[in-house]
Amino acid sequence: MHIVLVEPEIPPNTGNVARLCAATQTVLHLIEPLGFKLDDTQLKRAGMDYWEHVEWHRWHHWTDFWEKVRPGNLWFIESGGPRVYTEVKFAADDFLVFGRETAGLPKKLLEENRQRWLRIPMFNPNARPLNLSNSAAFVLFEALRQQGFKGGT
Repeated sequence: MHIVLVEPEIPPNTGNVARLCAATQTVLHLIEPLGFKLDDTQLKRAGMDYWEHVEWHRWHHWTDFWEKVRPGNLWFIESGGPRVYTEVKFAADDFLVFGRETAGLPKKLLEENRQRWLRIPMFNPNARPLNLSNSAAFVLFEALRQQGFKGGT
């Protein structure tokens, strides 16, 4: 599995996602610009000593990522999506794409990929969207569950 963070802004969120990726042997892709320096102490603290156990890649921008990786199945997780993330069948080589904490994913990208735009259901319309690292964990673990948690202990 792959998690893609497009222009993440908050170091502890990215650190937590890195820790999640280390625990699940998921590849992490960070798309610039980042809202922090990669040597940020909060980033290291949140990811603890897991960074050395994560396969991760840094990309200058979305086009750089797209042209070099040529990802297969992309799933864009963002509020307002036409389907709930539990309604699709995930595969081991899928890419779960999450946007910036304050702005989400670009609307153009979502509209161009409407059939791959997923949402996490929210029950209180007055609540803000869920934390990025929590959202990544929900969707990743559903994908891993669908695959029988292969390789897990």
